[in-house]
Amino acid sequence: MTDLFPAPSVPRVPVRGGGTFPVRRIFCVGRNFADHAREMGATAPASKAERGTPVFFHKPADAIVIDGADVPYPPGTQDLHHEVELVVALGADAPPGELGRDAAASLVVACGVGLDLTRRDLQAAAKAKGLPWDTGKGFDHSAPVSELVPVADIGTLEDRTLTLRVNDETRQHGSLHDLIWDVPDILIELSKLYALKAGDLVFMGTPAGVAALAPGDRFAASLDGVVTLQGRITD
Repeated sequence: MTDLFPAPSVPRVPVRGGGTFPVRRIFCVGRNFADHAREMGATAPASKAERGTPVFFHKPADAIVIDGADVPYPPGTQDLHHEVELVVALGADAPPGELGRDAAASLVVACGVGLDLTRRDLQAAAKAKGLPWDTGKGFDHSAPVSELVPVADIGTLEDRTLTLRVNDETRQHGSLHDLIWDVPDILIELSKLYALKAGDLVFMGTPAGVAALAPGDRFAASLDGVVTLQGRITD
Protein backbone atom coordinates (compact mmCIF):
# COMPACT_ATOMS: atom_id res chain seq x y z
CA MET A 1 0.00 0.00 0.00
CA THR A 2 1.31 3.44 -0.95
CA ASP A 3 1.51 6.15 1.70
CA LEU A 4 -0.61 9.23 1.06
CA PHE A 5 2.43 11.40 1.84
CA PRO A 6 6.08 10.84 2.79
CA ALA A 7 6.46 9.55 6.34
CA PRO A 8 8.04 12.11 8.68
CA SER A 9 11.58 11.41 9.80
CA VAL A 10 12.19 10.08 13.31
CA PRO A 11 13.58 12.78 15.67
CA ARG A 12 17.17 11.96 16.62
CA VAL A 13 19.48 13.22 19.35
CA PRO A 14 23.29 13.10 18.91
CA VAL A 15 25.20 10.73 21.20
CA ARG A 16 28.68 11.64 22.42
CA GLY A 17 31.22 9.35 20.80
CA GLY A 18 29.16 8.84 17.67
CA GLY A 19 25.73 7.82 16.47
CA THR A 20 22.28 9.15 17.25
CA PHE A 21 19.41 8.22 19.53
CA PRO A 22 16.09 7.81 17.64
CA VAL A 23 13.31 9.15 19.86
CA ARG A 24 10.16 7.06 20.32
CA ARG A 25 8.33 8.81 23.17
CA ILE A 26 9.00 11.56 25.69
CA PHE A 27 7.78 10.98 29.24
CA CYS A 28 8.00 13.80 31.79
CA VAL A 29 7.81 13.84 35.58
CA GLY A 30 6.15 16.68 37.49
CA ARG A 31 6.92 17.89 41.02
CA ASN A 32 9.95 15.66 41.50
CA PHE A 33 11.92 18.19 43.57
CA ALA A 34 10.36 19.25 46.87
CA ASP A 35 11.43 22.90 46.48
CA HIS A 36 9.77 23.14 43.06
CA ALA A 37 6.60 21.45 44.34
CA ARG A 38 6.37 24.09 47.05
CA GLU A 39 6.98 26.99 44.65
CA MET A 40 4.10 25.69 42.51
CA GLY A 41 1.78 25.66 45.53
CA ALA A 42 1.82 21.88 46.09
CA THR A 43 2.60 20.04 49.29
CA ALA A 44 6.01 18.39 49.26
CA PRO A 45 6.37 15.01 51.00
CA ALA A 46 8.28 15.05 54.27
CA SER A 47 9.71 11.58 53.58
CA LYS A 48 9.77 8.91 50.87
CA ALA A 49 7.07 7.04 52.76
CA GLU A 50 4.73 10.01 52.19
CA ARG A 51 5.49 10.70 48.55
CA GLY A 52 2.40 8.99 47.07
CA THR A 53 2.65 8.43 43.31
CA PRO A 54 4.58 10.49 40.74
CA VAL A 55 2.93 12.88 38.29
CA PHE A 56 3.49 12.00 34.62
CA PHE A 57 2.78 13.81 31.36
CA HIS A 58 4.01 13.64 27.77
CA LYS A 59 5.56 15.72 25.06
CA PRO A 60 5.51 14.77 21.37
CA ALA A 61 8.73 13.25 20.08
CA ASP A 62 9.03 15.99 17.46
CA ALA A 63 9.11 18.65 20.21
CA ILE A 64 12.86 17.93 20.45
CA VAL A 65 15.21 20.87 19.80
CA ILE A 66 18.88 19.97 19.44
CA ASP A 67 21.68 21.77 21.28
CA GLY A 68 22.56 25.12 19.74
CA ALA A 69 19.36 25.53 17.74
CA ASP A 70 17.03 28.50 18.16
CA VAL A 71 13.76 27.96 20.01
CA PRO A 72 10.85 30.00 18.63
CA TYR A 73 8.62 31.63 21.23
CA PRO A 74 5.41 29.54 21.10
CA PRO A 75 2.00 30.88 20.13
CA GLY A 76 -0.89 31.14 22.56
CA THR A 77 1.10 32.24 25.60
CA GLN A 78 2.40 35.35 27.31
CA ASP A 79 4.29 33.41 30.01
CA LEU A 80 6.80 30.87 28.69
CA HIS A 81 8.78 29.27 31.55
CA HIS A 82 12.00 27.27 31.71
CA GLU A 83 12.44 24.06 33.73
CA VAL A 84 15.93 22.50 33.64
CA GLU A 85 15.92 18.71 33.94
CA LEU A 86 17.97 15.53 33.85
CA VAL A 87 17.05 13.54 30.73
CA VAL A 88 17.52 9.76 30.68
CA ALA A 89 17.51 7.72 27.47
CA LEU A 90 16.37 4.09 27.36
CA GLY A 91 18.37 1.75 25.16
CA ALA A 92 16.40 -1.45 25.81
CA ASP A 93 12.81 -2.57 26.17
CA ALA A 94 11.51 -3.21 29.67
CA PRO A 95 11.01 -6.93 30.35
CA PRO A 96 7.47 -8.14 31.06
CA GLY A 97 6.38 -8.13 34.67
CA GLU A 98 7.16 -5.72 37.47
CA LEU A 99 10.61 -4.14 37.25
CA GLY A 100 13.14 -4.32 40.05
CA ARG A 101 15.57 -1.47 40.67
CA ASP A 102 18.52 -3.18 38.98
CA ALA A 103 16.46 -4.08 35.90
CA ALA A 104 15.11 -0.53 35.73
CA ALA A 105 18.56 1.03 35.96
CA SER A 106 19.89 -1.31 33.25
CA LEU A 107 17.44 0.17 30.73
CA VAL A 108 19.27 3.53 30.77
CA VAL A 109 21.87 3.81 28.03
CA ALA A 110 22.67 7.53 28.19
CA CYS A 111 21.78 10.80 29.92
CA GLY A 112 21.67 14.48 29.06
CA VAL A 113 20.20 17.76 30.19
CA GLY A 114 17.04 19.35 28.81
CA LEU A 115 14.45 22.04 29.26
CA ASP A 116 10.79 21.27 29.88
CA LEU A 117 9.43 24.48 28.37
CA THR A 118 6.01 25.34 29.75
CA ARG A 119 3.23 27.72 28.70
CA ARG A 120 2.62 28.57 32.34
CA ASP A 121 -0.47 30.73 31.79
CA LEU A 122 -2.21 27.96 29.84
CA GLN A 123 -1.21 25.38 32.44
CA ALA A 124 -2.42 27.56 35.33
CA ALA A 125 -5.75 28.29 33.64
CA ALA A 126 -6.36 24.58 33.00
CA LYS A 127 -5.40 23.61 36.56
CA ALA A 128 -7.74 26.24 38.00
CA LYS A 129 -10.64 24.63 36.13
CA GLY A 130 -9.60 21.07 36.96
CA LEU A 131 -8.84 20.39 33.28
CA PRO A 132 -5.90 18.58 31.67
CA TRP A 133 -2.95 20.86 30.97
CA ASP A 134 -1.55 19.20 27.86
CA THR A 135 -1.47 22.47 25.91
CA GLY A 136 0.77 23.97 28.59
CA LYS A 137 3.38 21.25 28.17
CA GLY A 138 3.14 19.32 24.90
CA PHE A 139 3.71 21.91 22.17
CA ASP A 140 6.13 22.41 19.28
CA HIS A 141 9.80 23.01 20.26
CA SER A 142 9.01 22.43 23.95
CA ALA A 143 11.83 19.93 24.60
CA PRO A 144 15.34 21.32 23.98
CA VAL A 145 17.89 18.63 24.82
CA SER A 146 21.67 18.30 24.85
CA GLU A 147 23.69 15.56 23.25
CA LEU A 148 23.37 12.31 25.17
CA VAL A 149 26.31 10.94 27.15
CA PRO A 150 26.73 7.17 27.66
CA VAL A 151 26.11 6.19 31.28
CA ALA A 152 29.56 4.61 31.52
CA ASP A 153 31.05 8.11 31.15
CA ILE A 154 28.91 9.73 33.87
CA GLY A 155 29.35 7.89 37.13
CA THR A 156 26.87 8.14 39.99
CA LEU A 157 23.99 10.42 39.00
CA GLU A 158 23.01 11.48 42.50
CA ASP A 159 26.43 13.13 42.85
CA ARG A 160 25.59 15.48 39.96
CA THR A 161 23.82 18.83 39.93
CA LEU A 162 21.65 20.72 37.44
CA THR A 163 22.18 24.39 36.61
CA LEU A 164 20.39 26.82 34.30
CA ARG A 165 21.74 30.23 33.40
CA VAL A 166 19.72 32.76 31.38
CA ASN A 167 21.63 35.71 29.92
CA ASP A 168 24.57 34.72 32.17
CA GLU A 169 22.44 34.86 35.34
CA THR A 170 21.89 31.69 37.35
CA ARG A 171 18.18 30.91 37.52
CA GLN A 172 18.09 27.28 38.73
CA HIS A 173 20.50 25.02 40.57
CA GLY A 174 19.76 21.73 42.30
CA SER A 175 21.28 18.40 43.26
CA LEU A 176 20.00 15.13 41.82
CA HIS A 177 20.37 13.79 45.35
CA ASP A 178 17.19 15.77 46.11
CA LEU A 179 14.96 13.97 43.60
CA ILE A 180 11.84 12.70 45.32
CA TRP A 181 11.73 9.78 42.87
CA ASP A 182 15.13 8.72 41.49
CA VAL A 183 15.65 7.21 38.04
CA PRO A 184 14.92 3.54 38.93
CA ASP A 185 11.90 4.65 40.99
CA ILE A 186 10.45 6.55 38.03
CA LEU A 187 11.08 3.77 35.51
CA ILE A 188 9.42 1.24 37.83
CA GLU A 189 6.35 3.47 38.17
CA LEU A 190 6.21 4.23 34.43
CA SER A 191 6.43 0.52 33.60
CA LYS A 192 3.23 -0.05 35.56
CA LEU A 193 1.43 2.24 33.10
CA TYR A 194 3.28 1.93 29.78
CA ALA A 195 5.42 -0.52 27.81
CA LEU A 196 8.82 1.17 28.06
CA LYS A 197 10.97 0.64 24.97
CA ALA A 198 14.30 1.58 23.48
CA GLY A 199 14.02 5.14 22.16
CA ASP A 200 12.08 6.52 25.11
CA LEU A 201 13.32 9.69 26.82
CA VAL A 202 12.35 10.64 30.37
CA PHE A 203 12.57 14.22 31.63
CA MET A 204 13.04 13.75 35.36
CA GLY A 205 11.67 16.96 36.91
CA THR A 206 13.03 20.38 37.81
CA PRO A 207 14.39 22.13 40.92
CA ALA A 208 13.03 25.46 42.15
CA GLY A 209 13.64 28.71 40.33
CA VAL A 210 11.38 28.37 37.28
CA ALA A 211 10.75 31.72 35.63
CA ALA A 212 9.87 33.42 32.37
CA LEU A 213 11.79 33.45 29.11
CA ALA A 214 11.44 36.19 26.51
CA PRO A 215 12.50 36.51 22.87
CA GLY A 216 16.20 37.29 22.74
CA ASP A 217 17.04 35.38 25.93
CA ARG A 218 19.98 32.99 25.76
CA PHE A 219 20.02 29.94 27.98
CA ALA A 220 22.78 27.57 29.08
CA ALA A 221 21.70 24.41 30.92
CA SER A 222 24.14 21.90 32.35
CA LEU A 223 24.31 18.52 33.98
CA ASP A 224 27.34 19.80 35.80
CA GLY A 225 30.61 18.17 34.85
CA VAL A 226 28.93 16.08 32.15
CA VAL A 227 27.18 18.00 29.38
CA THR A 228 25.69 21.39 28.48
CA LEU A 229 22.78 22.63 26.38
CA GLN A 230 22.73 26.09 24.84
CA GLY A 231 20.18 27.95 22.80
CA ARG A 232 18.25 31.16 22.24
CA ILE A 233 14.59 32.13 22.33
CA THR A 234 13.57 33.87 19.10
CA ASP A 235 10.48 35.77 17.99
